[in-house]
Amino acid sequence: MIHVVGGGIAGLAAAYRLQSHGHEVTVVEASDDLGGLAATYETAGDDIEKFYHHLSKSEETIVELAEDLGLGDRVEWLVGKNAYYVDGVVHPLDTLPQIAAYPGLSLYDTFRLGLLTLEIDVRGGWPKFDTYDDLTDFEDVPIKQFLLEHTTRGVYENFFEPLLDAKFGDRKDDVSAAWLLGRIKFRGERDLRRGEILGYFEGGFAVLIDALVDAVGRENIVTGARATDLTVGPDGVDSLTVQTEAGTETHPTEGVVVATMPNVLESLTGYTCDIDFQGAVCATVTMDEPLTETYWLNVAHDAPFGALIEHTNFVSPARYGGDHLLYIASYVQDESEAVWQMDDAELETTWLGHIEEMFPSFDRASVREFRVARNPRAAPVYERGYLDMVIPYDLREEVGEGVYYAGMASRAQYPERSLNGGVVAGFECADLLAD
Repeated sequence: MIHVVGGGIAGLAAAYRLQSHGHEVTVVEASDDLGGLAATYETAGDDIEKFYHHLSKSEETIVELAEDLGLGDRVEWLVGKNAYYVDGVVHPLDTLPQIAAYPGLSLYDTFRLGLLTLEIDVRGGWPKFDTYDDLTDFEDVPIKQFLLEHTTRGVYENFFEPLLDAKFGDRKDDVSAAWLLGRIKFRGERDLRRGEILGYFEGGFAVLIDALVDAVGRENIVTGARATDLTVGPDGVDSLTVQTEAGTETHPTEGVVVATMPNVLESLTGYTCDIDFQGAVCATVTMDEPLTETYWLNVAHDAPFGALIEHTNFVSPARYGGDHLLYIASYVQDESEAVWQMDDAELETTWLGHIEEMFPSFDRASVREFRVARNPRAAPVYERGYLDMVIPYDLREEVGEGVYYAGMASRAQYPERSLNGGVVAGFECADLLAD
């Protein structure tokens, strides 16, 4: 019997792959819900993720998994319109004319920014197309230094710096240029006549989680089961101890895949990880009317959130009983920050108040529901030297034979975390264990 600790997408993918190799598997999940960061709320129609999700064209493994599960026809590729809120104005950034018209950048700034997004290095006056191929070349380079050298000061100060402030706060100077370049590579295919092409499941990501659960077998998954100890002997892993409402049980095991945050791995094995994580506070707002015409609105404004993601400008509101659904998102570097300390009612008052300030036509009476999700470890801080801190898939040398790691601190979640990365990590561990 192989045990998988964690019932998020990485753990379920690992279990699915292990079964394809002929192994018996049991998944133990500490909470009562499966799916991890892909957990959902109910709406008047399809379920909606508590934390916003979409697919980029570069995310191939999760699409292949969907096809294996019979969901290939449920993956839809839609236009996700992007814009930037600056000085009280929403500036669309989808087509070439819109990008050229963005007022924060000179024509030369726009030219240099465009070349960077195309991964063309024009330093020295001659275009080079391979400068950015190896992200490890930029692993120890600060983002500000990189952007000043590879674009212009205007691009850094008027375009990227507000985004970095919103994403990483006072940690922005710690983050490596490799993360930024990886994000550029990671993002979706762009139709310069319409916008970015992004993927979503008809019915939401819940259909993928449900299909994985069905494939693994609900009888092979135990929720409300917290792994509390993992015993490793001279010949490798021996047993996993699990605590449930019924009590504590120790199960013999032939292998364990830990598909959780690294703090759980540390509690089970003593293996320490130096990667810092940032928290996220994400509100899902149900409204009678749309707020904007944009899907993803980055916010350069004195507001306690960094982005407004209007889901029903990406997926039709008809899927949600005609309701309009808006995510308000903020990253938190320290739990002492005001955003993390506020209760749901305080967040609703504060955040909707800022939206009223930003959009005078917004009517708070159109809001019918304001639901808040919090996660203290929603994403890594991709600081310089990050690769030296990544946890190996195979921990035989660090912990013992038969122990594997597929959580957020794995190599598959670099240089950007994603559900696709979770599937890749789960598959990698399963394949190594099977070998």
